Amino acid sequence: MPIYEYRCRKCKRKFEKITFRVSEDVSADCSHCGSAEAERIPSRIRVRLSEETRMERMADPSRFSGLDENDPKSMAKWMKSMSREIGDDMGEDFDVDAMMDEAMAEKEGAEGGGSGIGDLGPGGDDD
Repeated sequence: MPIYEYRCRKCKRKFEKITFRVSEDVSADCSHCGSAEAERIPSRIRVRLSEETRMERMADPSRFSGLDENDPKSMAKWMKSMSREIGDDMGEDFDVDAMMDEAMAEKEGAEGGGSGIGDLGPGGDDD
């Protein structure tokens, strides 16, 4: 299934047109503003990998080099890489940037003198 990419000369936005056959005529009208002033741009090549190949790539030990499980930034980078490899949209609940921000805030709170459990006061009990 060919996918053709275009850039509108009027609104400067990119858009795609999908066809079922290479021989099929494709309308190059902008899907954003409707202008017929669009130019075809080179597309990136997309390769579909089998489930088995994707799982093998994810299990490759080199994917874990540089991973520090105690560093939220390192974990977030690894999680983004894995989600791209899976090729699935993890949904709104899986916002790696928000998770990283939350983990960094927790880490800063723990390093800022607090125990992260709560302030027990000078005697060590909950007065």
